[in-house]
Amino acid sequence: MKVPKLQIGNIISEIPILQGGMGVRVSLSSLASAVANEGGIGTIASVGIGDIEASKHDYERISREAMVREIHRAQNLTDGHIAINVMAVLSNVNDLVRAAVKEGIKIIVAGASLPLRLPAVVEDSSVNLLPIISCGRAAKLVLRAWDKRYGRTADGIILEGPLAGGHLGFSREQLKEPEKYSLINLLPDVIEAIKAYEDKFGKKIPVIVAGGIYDGKDIARMLLAGASGVQMATRFVCTVECDVSQKFKQAYLDAEEKDIVIIDSPVGLPGRAIRNKFLKNLKIKGKLKINCPYKCLSTCNANEAQYCIALALVNAYFGDLDNSVIFCGQNAFRIKKIVSVKELINELISEIEAF
Repeated sequence: MKVPKLQIGNIISEIPILQGGMGVRVSLSSLASAVANEGGIGTIASVGIGDIEASKHDYERISREAMVREIHRAQNLTDGHIAINVMAVLSNVNDLVRAAVKEGIKIIVAGASLPLRLPAVVEDSSVNLLPIISCGRAAKLVLRAWDKRYGRTADGIILEGPLAGGHLGFSREQLKEPEKYSLINLLPDVIEAIKAYEDKFGKKIPVIVAGGIYDGKDIARMLLAGASGVQMATRFVCTVECDVSQKFKQAYLDAEEKDIVIIDSPVGLPGRAIRNKFLKNLKIKGKLKINCPYKCLSTCNANEAQYCIALALVNAYFGDLDNSVIFCGQNAFRIKKIVSVKELINELISEIEAF
């Protein structure tokens, strides 16, 4: 199979791979620039990257400045394409988006609830907006809202399935039926949902699928099914360029399939993580004491939350695994070694070509 390019608006990626944004310091400039240098689209996740102590006193400014630093570092490391991932439920999401655009970012990926008002924040039509959705109905809701309110449509759609890592856009009941909600089954509805908007705005809206994409064979199958590209995150954790601690990466390497579980996140969504001492202790201790100075998520009530998800994810980054949540995709257990981004991309491309 010939490896196709991926076009998003006026941006052309040499390979159809978008590295997924992994929050709280997992995908920063080092990883994103390495992916971009190999012809893909690298993504910096904007959430949870500011200094912990400084953020207690000026969360919005510290978060913005930390993201801008990562953007500058990536721009110094690559001439390739860099995206910024934002969570629509962040209390400072608009500030982060405006800052990213100001720094020249041309791809904004938005998930964690439907980003219905994103075009109001990004007036520059040369900036490509990609909402993350979980089904055709959600795609229609976003595209209808953007069309009606702003006379604009998406420049791409990211369809994230139930095998993804981190916070998930599916209920626990739906997650029990992964085949029913598989990407192969969800993709046709999304492609159908965007047709009217492609016709109205006279442009192709590429659908990029995510969640459980592990190897080049998976990528090839998705491309043949009608996707324009794939978003991959979990595979990039165990790369040399990923900034997380060695202990974080080792948790992936040591994980067995039975260790990957669905948890209830304090933000009100189910999430996928590696079972560890912290998660086991939560069942015994119940609610942990929280003193939250950040107010980072609009959907999080610190008074009622069982624990602070942001702190648990920061702990994972630093390697304090006994006090952390280690997010991962369903196929994390299949990773058995640490490789460079170049090695991983070359492997994926070879597998696509051999399909």
